Amino acid sequence: MREDATAVELRPHVRLLHGMRRPANWLQLVRFGLVGAVGFVVNLAVYALFVHSVGVDYRVAAVVAWIVAVLNNFVLNRHWTFDARGGQVHFQALRFVAVSLVAFGCSLLLLTVLVESAGMAKVPAQALAVAASTPLNFLGNKLWSFRASA
Repeated sequence: MREDATAVELRPHVRLLHGMRRPANWLQLVRFGLVGAVGFVVNLAVYALFVHSVGVDYRVAAVVAWIVAVLNNFVLNRHWTFDARGGQVHFQALRFVAVSLVAFGCSLLLLTVLVESAGMAKVPAQALAVAASTPLNFLGNKLWSFRASA
């Protein structure tokens, strides 16, 4: 019985090592990074447009920028990064939005702290906040939103 307990305890570590040895996972991470870079540019462009040209509150601008970037990133990640076209799009979309909302919540909290407490300029603060939430976003989408069927 002791051997079974040890095998269960080591399983996440073994899975992680196995996953890191697969070149496909690294390629997927690179693709996610490229999609993320496009989404990052889209996010910052929409954010800057709404803050500076439209003149809305920076938090409202962050929400609008997030919505536009999420739509863009969902399509690109579903079709290119994770090649998950075989899955049911509405389930993937709901999961993607859920993961994105969690990451956005972290990002918005950090953005508010950087702007209000640290006195940082709004666009650089948005850039840092979005970048900081990226690892959480990747893991959530790889392991849940677009996971391969067992």
